[in-house]
Amino acid sequence: MTLSQYSNLDTILITIYCFADDFLRGVLGSIRYALKRPNQYTPPTPKRKLTVAELVSLAIFRFFTGHRNWKDFHQHLQTYHRKDFSTLPVYENFLRAMNALSAVTLLLLHGFMTFFKSITRKEDPKFADSSKLQACNIKREFSNKVAQHIAKKSKSSMGWFYGFKLHIVCNELMQILNFRITPGNVDDRIGLEMIWNNLFGMIIADAGYLGANWQKKAWDIGKQLLTGVRANMKKIMTGMQHHLLNLRQRVESVFSILKLRFGIESTLARSELGFFAHYLWSITAYQFKKFVEFFSTRRLPENTLSLKGV
Repeated sequence: MTLSQYSNLDTILITIYCFADDFLRGVLGSIRYALKRPNQYTPPTPKRKLTVAELVSLAIFRFFTGHRNWKDFHQHLQTYHRKDFSTLPVYENFLRAMNALSAVTLLLLHGFMTFFKSITRKEDPKFADSSKLQACNIKREFSNKVAQHIAKKSKSSMGWFYGFKLHIVCNELMQILNFRITPGNVDDRIGLEMIWNNLFGMIIADAGYLGANWQKKAWDIGKQLLTGVRANMKKIMTGMQHHLLNLRQRVESVFSILKLRFGIESTLARSELGFFAHYLWSITAYQFKKFVEFFSTRRLPENTLSLKGV
């Protein structure tokens, strides 16, 4: 059974919490000797009323409830989960915790991507693409103050936008193998070069990744870059290449799910950290969903059922 088939949100929340608690216990247990001990120069930080595992679980859980912003989600928790989280902080402190704990998502995402790479064979095709993440409507680019130092204006197939780009590489199961968030004016090929280091085999992309010597550069480091062609170009391809290019729509499906179901593209953030915290939590929720779906349909050896050792 997949998460989308659960009719009870409480069951989803419990599933997320069990995973987050096990993962954090495993990670903290492996690095606790490297953690800095409190002393007179670095006093201990104030303890939160909710544990890190509970806060991480709530952050991921938000994207399965359909709430598009933290404020509505906080009100939902106060209304329907008051007994479960009686020490839930006020909205301002809750939002501050969500942004501060976004660093934990990097550990989770690293674990997910490492696991998905381990189950993706070298000969399996990978799919690369990028998608815009608007920081605000293009008409407000000059009045936007939140992301003015990092967001950039650029043009996509849908027209001009102001914000960022999400570059991803996924496998046939639509599991994200690597990603990078860049300013909107970064070239797609440069974005792919940032994330293809640990990926080998064939990478399939659209015509936006065409360029002099890019296929050769990929070949020199153990990869094969297969791209589509522009309308004004003539190129002969095999039936297998045509089939693989048709499969490239899977990466488009990843973007559709991230935007329509997990609401990754948002203009509601009020700080630079708020933008990237939202992006990272959204991708983490997507990866968690794919992780659960994988184990709901396959039976693997017991030692592969956890990200603790990743």
